[in-house]
Amino acid sequence: MASTANLDDSLIRTGNERHQEWQYLDLMRRIWNEGSERQDRTGVGTRSVFGAMLRFDLADGRMPLLTTKRVYWKTATREMLWFLTGDTNIRSLCAQGVEIWTDWPLDRFRRETGEDISREDFSARIVADGDFAQAWGDLGPVYGKQWVDWPTYEADGQGAYRKGPGINQVAEVVASLKNNPGSRRHIIEGWNVAELDQMALPPCHKTYQFHVADGRLNCALYQRSCDVALGLPFNLWSAALLQRMIAQQVDLEPGELVWMGGDTHLYINHEELVTQQLSREPAGAPVMKILRRPDSIFEYTINDFEVSDYAPQGALKAPIAV
Repeated sequence: MASTANLDDSLIRTGNERHQEWQYLDLMRRIWNEGSERQDRTGVGTRSVFGAMLRFDLADGRMPLLTTKRVYWKTATREMLWFLTGDTNIRSLCAQGVEIWTDWPLDRFRRETGEDISREDFSARIVADGDFAQAWGDLGPVYGKQWVDWPTYEADGQGAYRKGPGINQVAEVVASLKNNPGSRRHIIEGWNVAELDQMALPPCHKTYQFHVADGRLNCALYQRSCDVALGLPFNLWSAALLQRMIAQQVDLEPGELVWMGGDTHLYINHEELVTQQLSREPAGAPVMKILRRPDSIFEYTINDFEVSDYAPQGALKAPIAV
């Protein structure tokens, strides 16, 4: 396949090959140089491979926090804590300056009203106006809703069904890890087929499975669709964060994070980011400390996490495909 930026091994193979971040860089390079060019839902176009795996050891506080560009780990942490509340409205995220999800409701607002409002003004209005946020800020039953309030239905005895109590998958996994650590059913699932068409974006990081071995908690994440340049750095951090919070709650040491991607891609318009990042070498070993142990997995706050030894190279930006 012809490539506008054929990124040779020598660009990224001059450093310490044992650094865990080389896995990420190798995957990025392989996709850009060898991936199939495909049209996609966004109309931007991607280079894609199908089926990928990365493995990270979380022992001694290590985290898969990329050093070849700055990853805003506090933003990713705020998003994960938001998922755990079950909230599906972007208002509380916008109030914290987290704009990860703003583009989807903004796109809907522009299409349906014809108003060419800026992202900044839209976000400010979401925060300031509760009625506006209720009308335009909800994403539908995305991640958090499925994680902590998966819908159930009960027969009413007259041939109809009514809504039953929601299932808190996260709480159930924590309980099962404590009471039956050898189970093969420690799973948090986001892919609710019945509600996909109600979601602003169906879940990409869809299935988390946990596994206990030798006093360590391992996690495997399957991601059906992965934007490697912009999304994956956040996804790796967030999965490891969730794994470490759960490990603390169930008195286990963090083990290995295994990330698996289905359609694993780079957007065609991310060439500048890809070229710059693959010219850099990873360095350093950032670690995270959890500063307290809350009574529940649902009671962590942003102030409970501290990262040290993180000296990333400069931020790299590219347009997000909505």
